[in-house]
Amino acid sequence: MKTVRLTMAQALVRFLENQYIEVDGVESRFVRGVFMIPGHGNVVGLGQALTQEVHDLEVYQGKNEQGMAQAAVAFAKQMKRKQIFAVTSSVGPGAANMVTACGTATANNIPVLVLPGDVYACRQPDPVLQQIEQSHDLSLSTNDAFRAVCRYWDRIVRPEQLMSAMISAFRVLTDPANTGAVCIAMPQDVEGEAYDYPESFFDKRVWRLERRPATEAALADAAAAIRASKRPMLVCGGGVRYSEAHAEFRHFAESLGIPFAETQAGKSAIEWTHPLNLGGLGVTGCSSANVIAKEADLVIGVGTRYTDFTTSSKWLFREDCKFVNINVSEFQALKMNAIPVVADAKDALPRLEKLLEGYKPAYNGEIEKARADWAAELKRLDSMVFEDTADWKPIINDANADSAKRFAKDVNAGLCQTSVLGAINAMMEDTDVALGAAGSLPGDMQRVWRPRAQDTYNMEYGYSTMGYEVAGALGVKLAIGDEREVYAFCGDGSFNMLHGELITAAQEHKKINICLFDNASFGCINNLQVGHGNKTLCTELRYRNADGLFGDFMNIDYAKVAEAYGCKAYTVRTMEELVAAFKDAKTVKDIPVLFDIKVLPKTMTDGYGSWWRVGDTEVSERQENLDAYASHLEHVKDARKY
Repeated sequence: MKTVRLTMAQALVRFLENQYIEVDGVESRFVRGVFMIPGHGNVVGLGQALTQEVHDLEVYQGKNEQGMAQAAVAFAKQMKRKQIFAVTSSVGPGAANMVTACGTATANNIPVLVLPGDVYACRQPDPVLQQIEQSHDLSLSTNDAFRAVCRYWDRIVRPEQLMSAMISAFRVLTDPANTGAVCIAMPQDVEGEAYDYPESFFDKRVWRLERRPATEAALADAAAAIRASKRPMLVCGGGVRYSEAHAEFRHFAESLGIPFAETQAGKSAIEWTHPLNLGGLGVTGCSSANVIAKEADLVIGVGTRYTDFTTSSKWLFREDCKFVNINVSEFQALKMNAIPVVADAKDALPRLEKLLEGYKPAYNGEIEKARADWAAELKRLDSMVFEDTADWKPIINDANADSAKRFAKDVNAGLCQTSVLGAINAMMEDTDVALGAAGSLPGDMQRVWRPRAQDTYNMEYGYSTMGYEVAGALGVKLAIGDEREVYAFCGDGSFNMLHGELITAAQEHKKINICLFDNASFGCINNLQVGHGNKTLCTELRYRNADGLFGDFMNIDYAKVAEAYGCKAYTVRTMEELVAAFKDAKTVKDIPVLFDIKVLPKTMTDGYGSWWRVGDTEVSERQENLDAYASHLEHVKDARKY
């Protein structure tokens, strides 16, 4: 056996260079590149290896460890899990910063490879800089925190362990049923230690994405359940997009006349104008989808995890509603006490359709009415305007509704969030990608966003990670290239948490568009807070006065922040300014763009026949809390048990 003597880090990079994936006979490189923030723990060992061994991998300098890892997540998501980035950091806080992004990846079943530096395997110089010592277990380091948020975790304490570790890592990264974050912790001394690796370890390796076929028995059970139903509905989950079963899903719905609703991950698998498309489902869903869902006697979930937002905390569907779940994951397929079809959607849907030849549901105009009613509501939301009159009511009515008027005075702004979204949606090109993650914007976008082309919606709502937006826009831009635009929709709360990769985008001449909706608050959580009987506390961005954080709203000039980074920025306070800025921004090349859009609090969407279970207070001095708890009990009574 021929061998080559390499350090562990050199062998790692050489291995990454030679990994490929085959999907439906099409072969491509699996690892696009590496995001890196050098520090002690990776700058010497892995840094040297990247300098020496990189040939095709692209290496990017990150600005925040979480940020660059979130960019890697968004990239793999947009690439439908067919290509990834690796991400490497130093030991200690640099590594810990990536834990959040690993949670994002694993919650959304998105592959990302993190390579944090680690403390010394030999332990001779312990404790080293940034090492946490646990007196009960000296084998622990910061990197053990990754265990809870990764699908696979390993630590390389001898250089020869790299071989089995990387085979297991890529087994998980390329497994659609079990993918997510993979952490390979690298003790800094081991990175530089050498071993005589077999040359065959570095041969071109092609990982095949196998499409798991459905069994005939499972399909027969599913077909029998569907035939027995009168009002079935489909749920289009992210698995439809990742399996590239867009055409199969569409044909299944059309041939049988079954309407479908979308999850956040499934949105844009089918264009919004499709006559069977009911839009978003659940807590952040549309009235069209929720009305049909409440009367459904069977739900066919395709590639969905059934989060509490999709099911309205299991309150949306009738107790006697049955479920058929098509999913590559057996764990997901068994949710909601369903008839499981453990299979790839692209394989299962056409075969199930054949078994249902001649079947038609009993709908008689309900779908058309639900869509028409929602179209009228969309028109209203698109045209929302603020009028500074005494009887003006915000979309969400609560005890703190006057905050919208206070904000309008302090910031000199009067735009409504839903009308801004509608205007931007109309001005974007069909193939541009919209991206978001947290706050009130995902709810608004699942309801009002109207994708006109396939896979143009990248919403991270499995983990709802604040700070994903700017970094995610960079990742999507790397995925779609310079011929298409990406627009990130971000609240001021998320922007303030994490926007360092805006500098990376400028550094790399990547035009990303950041639509920053500034309402000087954590508006979504403020709604939840006051809507369940609490007083406002730490959810609005106000100056401190004698009574606490209840002074004037802070008027932050985010446009100047972006300009300081080398971006093109626009200050937007009127619809005319928005239209003019958007038109001008389309002429900008090779640098990021930020729209500093001041939008009124309480001008987002809400409700539409859904319920979200939260921890309401059973005992309180406030009657408003007790009323919320009573409502909670009523809804729990009507929710499904499992």
